[in-house]
Amino acid sequence: MLDYSKEADRYDASRGGEPRAAAAASAVLGLVPAGARTLLDVACGTGLVTRRLAERPGLRVTGVDRAHRMARMAAARLPGAVVIGDSRRLPFPDASFDAVCTVWLLHLLPGPDEAASIVAECARVLRPGGVYVTTVDKSASHDVGSDIDAVLAPRPVRPAVDRAEAVEAYAAEHGMAPAGRAGFTGHGQGRSPRSTVDDLRRGWFTQVPPDGPLAERFAAALAKLPDQDVPRPDPRFALRAFAKRARGR
Repeated sequence: MLDYSKEADRYDASRGGEPRAAAAASAVLGLVPAGARTLLDVACGTGLVTRRLAERPGLRVTGVDRAHRMARMAAARLPGAVVIGDSRRLPFPDASFDAVCTVWLLHLLPGPDEAASIVAECARVLRPGGVYVTTVDKSASHDVGSDIDAVLAPRPVRPAVDRAEAVEAYAAEHGMAPAGRAGFTGHGQGRSPRSTVDDLRRGWFTQVPPDGPLAERFAAALAKLPDQDVPRPDPRFALRAFAKRARGR
């Protein structure tokens, strides 16, 4: 996994910046009930999306992230509303929030047990009747049928822990039922051959060692593609919402 404290300074610019953040926040808010008054953004990163979430009138948003540099950047954007904390042990009491979201988090986890534990924590701090919103199928979102995807198709991949079906199962274990879905465009995240080689070199593809022979083979094949600096189509990300059962149901 990437060191997100080290990634913090380049994170926003390398991942679509404000346009992507606006699209993500709008999609998340579309799944949050109008009556919600509090929302927790788990693994809020630099706070770019979190700040957009906080623009909804009447909604008090809190961000939490365990990467100190990320959390400091988020706190500069939302003073007094960001805390440092581990998403596996959230520093909040039970039933603290009307809504909870995890945007681009579950896919980073090493296995289903870790993903399920985070969903469990989100359910714990969510009030009965509240809504949990999360991205799903993150890696698949980047497969847009481009020539880059064709080159990378033979790469080893680990089973996705954020598959929609798996996340639904995690949620059901903790009293949450499907409550909606949405999608949004990852503006500015379309891959070019040259940027994909850069991603290989820095370990973005977790099952391809950046200094190994497989990475070299992929890099050589990518270097032969046309339009080296022309981005291919942007990914389309998916969201799922789950409602926590009210007490007595």
